[in-house]
Amino acid sequence: MSATVELAVQVTRVPGGRRRLERDLRALARQAADRAGRPVELSFAVIDDESMQALNREALDHDYPTDVLSFPYAEEPAVVGEVVLSADTARREAAARGHPAYHELLLYAVHGVLHLLGYDDHDPAARRRMRRAERAVLASLGMPPVFGRRRAQR
Repeated sequence: MSATVELAVQVTRVPGGRRRLERDLRALARQAADRAGRPVELSFAVIDDESMQALNREALDHDYPTDVLSFPYAEEPAVVGEVVLSADTARREAAARGHPAYHELLLYAVHGVLHLLGYDDHDPAARRRMRRAERAVLASLGMPPVFGRRRAQR
């Protein structure tokens, strides 16, 4: 299956580095195409909390920053969508959980892509299914699981 990726970075510093993120996003897109059984065209943006709050307010009428937003544009013949990631939230949550901010940011990318593929996390059974998929994808990208870790002492 074909997979294309575009990355736009608004923030000055991407946790883990832009090249590493681009490499992992390409691998994530290939996995998404395999899971979907059709081509995928994904755009990713890395922004700060202030911009994320404005986007969340505009898109969902939620006046607070969030970790990730997914915007599906098409499902057939290809999965086309955009995933917006908050670098600020990734840094903050990673510090609280005691792991690298890059791992958190990549989790957000995986989570957003899974939403584009039809995964949901609004009820407990769906959330468990999504968490299993997140762990599997992160592992295939060489990352440890992010959820389920003990929070670091503050």
